[in-house]
Amino acid sequence: MTHRDAAPHGDLPATEEVLLGVDTHKDTHVAAVVTVLGTVLDSRSFPATADGYRQLLSWARSFGVMRRAGVECTGSYGAALTRYLQAEDVSVTEVNQPDKQARRRHGKSDSVDAHAAAHAVLSGRATATAKAGHGSVEMLRLFKLAKASAIKSRTQAINQLKAVLVATDPALRENLSGLSIARLVRACTQLDAGTISTASDAARHTLRLLARRVQNLSEEINDLTTRMKHAVQSTAPTLLDQHGVGPDIAACLLVAAGDNPERLHSEAAFAALAGVSPVEASSGKTQRRRLNRGGDRQANAALHFIVLSRLRWDHRTQDYMQRRLAQGKTRREVIRCLMGLSGSWERLRSVAVSR
Repeated sequence: MTHRDAAPHGDLPATEEVLLGVDTHKDTHVAAVVTVLGTVLDSRSFPATADGYRQLLSWARSFGVMRRAGVECTGSYGAALTRYLQAEDVSVTEVNQPDKQARRRHGKSDSVDAHAAAHAVLSGRATATAKAGHGSVEMLRLFKLAKASAIKSRTQAINQLKAVLVATDPALRENLSGLSIARLVRACTQLDAGTISTASDAARHTLRLLARRVQNLSEEINDLTTRMKHAVQSTAPTLLDQHGVGPDIAACLLVAAGDNPERLHSEAAFAALAGVSPVEASSGKTQRRRLNRGGDRQANAALHFIVLSRLRWDHRTQDYMQRRLAQGKTRREVIRCLMGLSGSWERLRSVAVSR
């Protein structure tokens, strides 16, 4: 698929700067090249493979000097392409997909979206540097993803085990009643159904299978927790020393910043990323701010957990709470202030500086 608009390929000098825009998909990526004046030069589709990435970059650079690119979905379909472009010294900007209102006015196609991605970088509408995704923080993200899935599956298996136990033979139910989860799981792994000929035998067999599943998932979760702890210590050694910060909380904050936290240039940038920066909601004589519902919600939840933990164990945080309550703030408002004052950013920033 090729589309030309305006200047032909040969009319540009080799030193002319051009921008790349990419609309990413699972199997193919559609790329568009525009000049610094916004003129669309060409658009073309490439396979989402290693060879396709090389072809895409070679094609884009044939139009001139290409140092900047706008890529959609840099955390999913465009992640591999983003890593490749960054390794080739191309600055990649993350571009949000066009809103529905714009699509209703201008139509929708892959080439149009690729043009829009390039124009978003050129106009300054898209400014967020894409995450690198090639270091220890990417390892953390993968471990965290697997652990969350394992925890969900273990909870489901425990609930199913309890549900089977409720409806099983009264004698077996009475023998296993009153046990903690750990002791119940160990007891169920030792059940022997023998020849399965009755519903009671099937229940015993099912209880044993579910209990063994819970044990296997627990071992998997413990292994992932250990690996996450080691990854955090190698990335930000002092982060785990903070009140209320464990491997899971640290992973949330580091994943939000990415492997290249230098892309966050200020405290305000990190606050906006974590959704703890206040948003102006003033009108006329009414001057007010509202809660920020945007940003990385997992990072926001991590900061909220840190604040709650510090309110329980850290005397300085408790003193701050009492002082702001005396000034007329509500407890919820003080918690929002504490989330915005989180010191985690300094730890993340020190990582970027030390690299």
